[in-house]
Amino acid sequence: MTQPASTTHYDPASRALHWVTALVVLVAFILGPEHFGRLMRNGLDPATRSDIVWHETLGVLVFVLTALRLVWAALRPSPPQFPMAPWMAFAAKALHLALWALLLLLPVTALLALGSEDHPLTLLGGFRIDHMPPIAQSPIARLADWGDVHQVLGDAIIWLAGLHAAAAVFHHVVLKDGVLRGMLGVR
Repeated sequence: MTQPASTTHYDPASRALHWVTALVVLVAFILGPEHFGRLMRNGLDPATRSDIVWHETLGVLVFVLTALRLVWAALRPSPPQFPMAPWMAFAAKALHLALWALLLLLPVTALLALGSEDHPLTLLGGFRIDHMPPIAQSPIARLADWGDVHQVLGDAIIWLAGLHAAAAVFHHVVLKDGVLRGMLGVR
């Protein structure tokens, strides 16, 4: 049941989910431990490193937020439409699709990395899954070094999010078309 859209602003839930997701992704990236797999192969218990525990917890939160955002996107009022050149609209859709894909793939590749190398998933509050046999024994576990894939995708989401932010600033400063204000919620 979609309701008529505000012509200039995203609904409050969409804005909140967008900004919370952006913040969680950024903090997870900053806390992403270097050479995590090597440390684990050398016997490091991830529970002894707060950066690892926070990174993994935030990764799970990214997945949950993304799932909530997808459900909300199906139920929410229609988002505002801003007039722009067809190439710009296409670029915006392509960038958004890439960001959505990365928001889903990053947590999946993290689980594949942990499960395929038999490393534990360690979250805040002492929650821990030591072994993930369904992942470790699956054929997909041997298709790639999932830790490397996860790192490349993590770098990619930061670069694409930066491009997304730069485009929003361009819309605000140069085009003055309200795109950034629509996500900020200011009139």
